[in-house]
Formats: sequence, structure tokens, C-alpha cells
Amino acid sequence: MTLVAGVDSSTQSCKIVVRDADSGVLVREARASHPDGTEVHPDQWWRALGQAVDAAGGLADVAALSVSGQQHGMVLLDAGGEVIRPALLWNDTRSAGAAVDLITELGGGDRAAGRAAWARAVGSVPVASLTITKLRWVADHEPEAVARIAAICLPHDWLTWRLRGTGRLEDLVTDRSDASGTGYFDPVSNTYRRDLLALALHRSQEDVEAIILPRVLGPHQSAGRGGADGAGRDLSHLVLGPGCGDNAGAALGLGLGVGQTSVSLGTSGVVAAVSSAPTHDPTGLVTGFADATGAFLPLACTLNGARVLDAAKTVLGVGYEEFDALALSAAPGAGGLVHVPYLQGERTPNLPDATGILTGMTLTNLTPANYARAAVEGLLCLMADALDAVRAQGVDIAEVTLTGGGAKWACAKTLAPAILGLPVDAPAPAEYVANGAAKQAAWTLTGADHPPTWISTIPDRLTTTAQPHIRTAYNNARRLLERGMREEE
Repeated sequence: MTLVAGVDSSTQSCKIVVRDADSGVLVREARASHPDGTEVHPDQWWRALGQAVDAAGGLADVAALSVSGQQHGMVLLDAGGEVIRPALLWNDTRSAGAAVDLITELGGGDRAAGRAAWARAVGSVPVASLTITKLRWVADHEPEAVARIAAICLPHDWLTWRLRGTGRLEDLVTDRSDASGTGYFDPVSNTYRRDLLALALHRSQEDVEAIILPRVLGPHQSAGRGGADGAGRDLSHLVLGPGCGDNAGAALGLGLGVGQTSVSLGTSGVVAAVSSAPTHDPTGLVTGFADATGAFLPLACTLNGARVLDAAKTVLGVGYEEFDALALSAAPGAGGLVHVPYLQGERTPNLPDATGILTGMTLTNLTPANYARAAVEGLLCLMADALDAVRAQGVDIAEVTLTGGGAKWACAKTLAPAILGLPVDAPAPAEYVANGAAKQAAWTLTGADHPPTWISTIPDRLTTTAQPHIRTAYNNARRLLERGMREEE
């Protein structure tokens, strides 16, 4: 049996799976936690990776490994390869103003023209999550850090580089899927846009040419072999895959092909559709990412995901099963309660400073059951908005695959078809991002034309009658919130 490993270095934890390269059968797995926060030193990811590897029985019998990681995280390295400052993660919204500035500047003072120019250039319009806006924030607030930058990379790039163990900045590599989330890479021409990077950093084109950016590898091109990891592990036997962004890893792990769409309820909520053609959305709601196979992955991402349900569960003081029971015991529409769950601001729509609201409260409907159901309906309505944004780019969505930690909540899975208005496939819970990375590792090892087709369980197909009145009430509440924000401005 030839073994391969896949790593998912996510916002909250590091997961590793070890699988048979031929069949995909799971041999062992483990995880380790990451610290909370939107600003994290990359050393914490390295520590968690080592803990997860040890808990999974090590890598001595593993032939190949790939890392999939949270996208957009900004890692700055100096000439000696040392981290200059803690990484700003995708969900750090301090760069919202920087995003507006970049749009305005590229448009010559016209925001609409700027959004269109960014969409044409890189397939995405800057929002606070994208790496390029974080670079502008650092340039504005920490210019001394910018002066030290010798290389810029992303979380999975940095971890793969650490696994190689050479310490040479020129050995940094990435892939199309993660590079396409930076805001300074064109996934159509597969080239970095250093002119946009120069704009973000307030630097000259000549200065930016000297900054090392990771070499962009093909979908199953080897990143090299492992090296000494600094903890006594010899990884020289390991073939390293190119890695990928977490959303591309999930699509690969699920085996999604062109024309198929996933809805992931994780820390964030993500709608990702595998497409043979790129998208260029000037509204900025849909980012024109690449996938891990050579195709494209138009994607709409919300800042608020399964933690909406965690927050509601905490308010009610109940456990997971009791929360499920409460939400499912209430009638559709939650008796008129509507929850717009912008608990961390929001990216889809782009309202980084928004807060959530609960509307429609009366003496009779303000019950634990209705509140629980309103939280679930609000989260799913938010995801339905993301689906609509992807559809608006010409992507046909006839069904979706539901994944992520939120898909383990019975209430979310049960209510999804009615609120999304689509058939929903619910595969068995699994670490699909890590599985995608493992599949990429196997692909890198074989050098085949296509990734392996591993045997998987048949997902549950969930269907029911659509309940559009729930989204109508949600949209009315959302417009009320947005109108209030405009009036405050």
C-alpha cells in the first residue's frame, strides 16, 4: 500500500489525513488547534502541523504530501526568511478602507470604473479579505515593515516551504487556486500583476520586481522533496505536491467537476462552482478564482458561517442536539422572527462594518424555538444570496453539495433545500479539504493526466418544496439594515 497525506491548515485548526494512494481508503487522521484571532504568527501553524503529524503516527511510511490552506492570509518574509509581522487572515476586516482606496485609485477616482478595471485585471474586485488590501493596510500603517519585505506568500505556500526546509526564498511555490485569491494574480494569463502590487505597496515597479513571489506550479507539479523540519523529523522521502487553497481543495476532495457547485458552512460560508470559463464580476461579490485542476472556481464567500449557529446555541444555553430539536420544532418562518446574521461584518454583500439584527419580535413569537430557527434560516438565506451572486455571472446552478462543519447540524441540513430552493446532496461528514490535498498528493506521485477517482459513499439527496416567503422576509430585513447604515453615513 502506497500512502499519501493531505493537510488542511484552516483558520481554526490543522487537520491531516493519511490515505491509500490507489483507493483513497482512510488509514489514519489527526488534528491540532490554531489560536483564535484574525492576526496569527505563522509559527503557530507550523506548531499545529507538527502536533497533528505526531498524533497521526508520523510520516515515515508516507510517500507524498500536499498542503491545502486558508486563503488570502498575508505572510511577509524578510531577506533571511524570517516572518516580519503576524499574518493578517482572510477574516481580518481592518483593510476595508484600503480596498475602497485601491478601487478608487485604479479607476482614476471613479469607483465604478475601478471595480470594472480590477475585475478585468484579476477576476476579482478588492474586498477586505483579499491579500492585496492587507498589503495596502500595512503600507499605510506600518511602512517600516514594507521596507523589509523580501518575499510575500500565503499560508499554504509558507507551510510547503517550511516542509522543504531549504530556507531559500526562491524555493517558495504556490498554485493557481491560492494565487488567484491574492488580488495581484491573473488566473487567465497565469501571471502576477506586479503593477497592482506596486500600487498596493506605494512602491515603484522597480522596487516590487525585487520582491520574491512564489513560483506558480501546475495542478500536479511537484514542489520538490521534504527536508529537515527542525524537530528531528527527516522528510527527505516525501514528495511534496503544489498545494491549493482550501476551497479548491474541498472541490477536489468532493470530486466536483465542471458544472457542479458546493455550499460550505465552515468558519465562513462559501459557494464555489467549478467552471470551464473565468468570471469577471465588477460588483465584487463573486471572486474569479482558479480551481486545483486547471479550471476556474467562481466563488462567493460570506464572513459569517457556522459560527452563527454556535452563537445562537450559546445564547440559548443548550447543546447541539437540543438546538437542532428547537430549530426543527418551530414552524417555517420562525413565527415572524428574522435574523440577518452579519455578526462579523459581511463580505457578501460587502458590508465589513455591519452588525446583525433580529427583527419581527413580539410577545408571542420570541421563544427559544423561533430564535433557533431564525438563526438557521438567516444563515441559509445568506448562502442563498451568495448562490444568486454566482448565478448572476452566468453560472447555471441546478443542485448543490452541502459540506463544512455547519452541515453536521441536522437543522441546517434539513432546512437547506427549502430555503436554497434546490436539491441538496449531503455527503457523509469528512475532512474534504484535507482529502482534496491527499488526492493532489497522489496525483503528483503518479503524474497521471487526471486526479485519481477514489471510491466514495453516495450522498443523501435532500429535496422539498421551496419556501420563498422566508427569503422575502429576510430580504426585507436586510434592506432595513442596509438603509439604516446609509442613513448613519
